[in-house]
Amino acid sequence: MIAVMLADDHTLVREGLCRLLESAGGISVLGQANNGTEALRLLAERPWDLLVLDLSMPGHDGIDLIRRIRRDYPAAPILVLTMHGEPQYAVQAIKAGAAGYLTKDSAATELVQAVRRVAAGGRYLSPSVAENIAFERHGDGDQQPHLLLSDREAAVFRHLARGLNNADIGRLLFLSVKTVSTYKSRILVKMRLRNQTDLVRYALKHRLIDDEDSPGG
Repeated sequence: MIAVMLADDHTLVREGLCRLLESAGGISVLGQANNGTEALRLLAERPWDLLVLDLSMPGHDGIDLIRRIRRDYPAAPILVLTMHGEPQYAVQAIKAGAAGYLTKDSAATELVQAVRRVAAGGRYLSPSVAENIAFERHGDGDQQPHLLLSDREAAVFRHLARGLNNADIGRLLFLSVKTVSTYKSRILVKMRLRNQTDLVRYALKHRLIDDEDSPGG
C-alpha cells in the first residue's frame, strides 16, 4: 500500500484527489496539508511513500519548499501537481528535487500512473509539459529575465525589490496575500532566482531601483 500525503490549500481539490487515488487500489491517503507548514509537520510525524504537492500554497514559496523537503526528508519522493503548465516551472521544480511534475488538467488515469511510478522510485513528467520544454523558444535565453515579466508581475517585482512583504504589497495593489504569493513564485521562477534577497540584488545590479529604495537603503 502506497502511503500518500496530499498538500494543497483547496479542500475540495484534496477531497477529490483522495477519492480518486484510493479508488484506484493500492494507494492510501494518510495525511492532508493545506499549506507548507502543515506539510512539514506531517513529514516529521512518519515516513511517506509519496508527497503530492501543489506549488501555490500560503506561507511557503513552492520551489523553496521542495528544496527544504529534499534536504530534511530526502526519502520522501515529491510529485508536483499544479495548475502551472509553463516549462520554466517544471524545470525549476525538477532542479529543486521533485521527482515528478503533473498539471491539474491531466486525466485521472495519468495521475494514478504518475503516483505509482514516482512512489516506486521513478520519475514522471506530464507529456504536455515535456512537449513545452522540448519546443520552448531558445530566443528568450538572450533576453534579460525581468523583461519576461507581465505588467502585474513587474509591479509586484518592484515592491519586492524594495523589501516589502506579501501583505504590504497586497494592500498597495489591492490583491490577496495568496495572489501576491503566487506572483512572487512566478517571478522567482521566471527570473531563476532563489529568494527575495537575490531579487533585490538583481534589481540593484540592473539599476531597476535606486539604492535608497532598497531594504536598509
